This record gives sequence, structure tokens and C-alpha cells, in this order.
Amino acid sequence: MGERRVTSIGRHVGLDDVGPDARARLDALARIVQDVSDFDASSAPIDGMGLWILRRMAIDIAFTPRFRAEVTARTWCSGVGARWAERTTHLYVGDRLCAEAVAIWVYVDRAGRPARLGEWFFEHYGGAAGGRKVSSRLSLPHPPAGAHVRPWPVRASDFDLLRHVNNAAYWYAVEDELARLAPGRAPVSAELEHRAAIEPGDPVELRSTVDDDDVLWVWLTARGETRSAAQVRLGAPGKRHAPR
Repeated sequence: MGERRVTSIGRHVGLDDVGPDARARLDALARIVQDVSDFDASSAPIDGMGLWILRRMAIDIAFTPRFRAEVTARTWCSGVGARWAERTTHLYVGDRLCAEAVAIWVYVDRAGRPARLGEWFFEHYGGAAGGRKVSSRLSLPHPPAGAHVRPWPVRASDFDLLRHVNNAAYWYAVEDELARLAPGRAPVSAELEHRAAIEPGDPVELRSTVDDDDVLWVWLTARGETRSAAQVRLGAPGKRHAPR
């Protein structure tokens, strides 16, 4: 099964990662998770490995990194399925764990088709996963009929090399609704599921609501189809972020 593979990178929280409150936005945290995940995959001694497509990501936030914080990201494979794998990523500021992200990534071959994980995968990642099986099933609901709806502009810079809206860019819509519907509230946990890709030319709409349990719900839809669903649990009003 191989040794337990753990990969780390460092990131500086810069001006493009924060808003007026100086906290690292959810899209910034998602980019760090995405970057360390890709670095792990690209640095693995595996010839001809395909790509990994994000299925869902859940982030638990103990405290939010702030402007100019130095963040260390450490990632490892924490579970496997037939054509997907779970990756856990810890984000640290100094020696303090500030966030944990757990994500399901689907493996696709060079032709873009979901493919089974072979011995090449278990040789390098099986030791960390320890035989733990995980599901790729999605659980977040579709938007209710009464959700607020508005057009959501998709920019050319939102698309990545797969001609899909990049994983981190989906969080822009979540942050927009945080500022509009819950100003001054910081997220304590967040989850985002990708149901179908947003491609160039799709007429995207943003739907959102805040429920009685202080959970913000955000959906991106196109042509009547839910493309992504997100939920964000909000911290208490006026709760301050931990210093960097």
C-alpha cells in the first residue's frame, strides 16, 4: 500500500485574497486547497496520470486567516472509491490549525472520462487512505421555489484549462451573498457541491436564501438545472476573527 504520503505548500494571504474586513475569503481558502491538491498530484512519481475533478468540498473553520498571514497547507488521501478519492487538507497559521477541508475528487483519464483507480494509485496513496471507503453521493438540496434569484455574470477569467468555471470561482457567488444577506457575519463552516459544469455561454442565475438556523444557501443554476449548491453556517453577529 505504500507509505503515508503527505504534501505541503506555503501561501501568503495577499490583497487579492481578502475583503474590507481583512479576512481570507472562502474562494481564497478554496484556492489554497486546490493548489496543494494539484501540487501533490503533479509531484507524484506517476507517469500518465489524468486529471481530478472536484465533486464536493466541506470546510470547517476554527479561525479565519487574515491579511498577510502565512498559511501552510498539508494534504493527504483520506479515503477511496471506485473512481474517486477523498482528500483532507489542513490549513495552519503558525502551529495553529485554522481550517480543515475534506473534498471528493473524481479521477478522469486523458480523454476526460471517469476512470477506475488502478494499482498505480494505491501504490502511492493507499498508505494514507488506510483502506477507508468513501461515497461520492451529493446531499445538498436543489433551490426552493421561493429563493431569491438574479442573473450571475460569468467572466472569461473564471474559466480554467478544462473550459469549466474553476472550482474556486464558484465561491465568489457565495461571498457575494454573504456580503448582501449577512453583512459582518463570518462563516464557521461551508460546503459546496458541483453537480454539473458551467461552460462558456451558459445563462447562469444565482439563487439564495438564509434559513432560521443561520445557514446561508446559495445555488448557481443554468437552463433550469442546478450546477452547484452551497451551504454556509454563520458565526454569531459581531464575532471577531482571530488575529493573524
